[in-house]
Amino acid sequence: MNGLRIGLTGGIGSGKSTVCQMLAELGAWVVDTDAISRELTAAGGAAIPAIAEQFGPAYIDADGALDRARMRDLVFRDPAARRRLEQLLHPLIGAETVRRAALAQPGQPVVFDVPLLVESGRWRTLVDRILVVDCRPETQVERVTRRSGLQPEEVERIIAQQATRAQRLAAADAVLCNDGVTLEQLREDVATLWRAWYPARP
Repeated sequence: MNGLRIGLTGGIGSGKSTVCQMLAELGAWVVDTDAISRELTAAGGAAIPAIAEQFGPAYIDADGALDRARMRDLVFRDPAARRRLEQLLHPLIGAETVRRAALAQPGQPVVFDVPLLVESGRWRTLVDRILVVDCRPETQVERVTRRSGLQPEEVERIIAQQATRAQRLAAADAVLCNDGVTLEQLREDVATLWRAWYPARP
C-alpha cells in the first residue's frame, strides 16, 4: 500500500458514512473500522470468547453476539470497563485494519473510516490527511434519534463520550460541512476535495 492515506472521522450523526460512500464511488479503497468492530463482536466473531470471559455471559445475547445495549450502558457508567473493552478490541481491529488496507491496488488512496480517530491519539502518524465531517450537535441528535429510535438524552450521552467538536476540527486537514446542505451539494464538496488531494484522477 503506497497510495494516499486518509483518516475520515466525524461525530455520530455527522454523515461520515455518507461521505465515505461517496469517496468509495470516486475510487478510494475504504477500510471501515466500525464495520470491523461489528464483525468481531457478531455471533461467531473473534472477540466473542474474550468478551464472555472478561465481562461474563450476560453480555452475550441469545444469538451469541455482543449485547450492544447492555455493554453500552456498562461502559457509559464505568470508565474502567470501557478501557477493558478497548484493550480487548483495539488490537484485533488494528490487525484486521492493516490486513484490509493491504488489499488496495498500488497507488490507490485508502480511506480509513474511524469514528474515534481523534480519541485514539495514534492515527495522526498512520495517515497523510485527516478529513472531518462536521455538523452542529443539535443536528447530530436529531439525525440519530430519527434513525435509531434512541431518546435524545441517550444520543447526548454518546456525543459526550466522543471527542468534542472543537477537538475534531483542530485535528482536521480538511472539513466537510454537512449541515444545511443538500446531498448533491455535499457530493460536489467531496468531489472537489478529492480532486485537490488526488489529482491523478478526474
